[in-house]
Amino acid sequence: MASSRDDVVEWLLDGDPAIRWQVLRDLVGADPESVATERARVAREGWGVRLLDLQWDDGSWDGGACFPNPVSETAYEREGQPWTATYPTLSLLIELGVDPADPRGADAFNRAGDGVRWEEGGQALFDGEVEPCINGRTVAIATYAGRDASPIVERLLAERLTDGGWNCEAPHASAVSSFDTTVNVLEGMAAYAAAGGRVPVDAALRGGEEYLLERRMFRRRSTGEVANPGYVRLAFPSQWHYDILRGLDHLRVAGRAPDARAAEAIDLLRSKRREDGRWDLDRVHAGRVHFSLESAGEPSRWITLRALRVLDWWDAR
Repeated sequence: MASSRDDVVEWLLDGDPAIRWQVLRDLVGADPESVATERARVAREGWGVRLLDLQWDDGSWDGGACFPNPVSETAYEREGQPWTATYPTLSLLIELGVDPADPRGADAFNRAGDGVRWEEGGQALFDGEVEPCINGRTVAIATYAGRDASPIVERLLAERLTDGGWNCEAPHASAVSSFDTTVNVLEGMAAYAAAGGRVPVDAALRGGEEYLLERRMFRRRSTGEVANPGYVRLAFPSQWHYDILRGLDHLRVAGRAPDARAAEAIDLLRSKRREDGRWDLDRVHAGRVHFSLESAGEPSRWITLRALRVLDWWDAR
């Protein structure tokens, strides 16, 4: 049976505070005080407080920056990349919307920034790493925490490839950008720009977005084939992976006008809508997590919220 938008919104509002405050802000148009009141619950109830409670005394989650310490190579090969260390956990807290002005949230980000060091070179967390895919999200995390990410941004600008995007393999001589790395960098730079960062990034943002749009958000430019089957399967949390919803949502968050080159991706997103007005979670990226948020193959509040926001942005053009 088909459901009205009001029915879907009511279902979303039955979810975790991390969902509810964003529904109030983005779909309901609630007053700022109501949104702020609901957002404050993220650090005290549900998924948000569960993650905050898992932070170690040294400021880390699971003992490491990008990977748990110790990390089991056998488990990595069997289960996939673990997502329980500091960097992926902070990324998830941002997506949940833990308020960085909340004392509990601010303390968690500051303790991580002051206490955690990268496995790669021993540098402080907010100083960044060497791979652009990691540094893109590090810019977003540092900016969210109120730290100056300008040195990382300058490095990313210097690492931009001639086709407009970025690739995590660039330090290893790759000359062609990837969807995955590019969207991670774009999200970080958009957050940095929105926070008033001192380094100009507008041209790089436009160039990276052009990289996606020239490829219709999920196709190879050379052949028109789907670049990766995973790009049309909607996941949450995204981790470092790209999919069409993540790419479209970046354009929305960055304030871009809808572009006709994204129309096929929008049509594909619409086609995934269930008769009851919800979207399923197509997949969860393999790897150990702190706890499960939703189940693959089931209606997803995260995907539904994000899809509705994107379609509202598109349809308002």
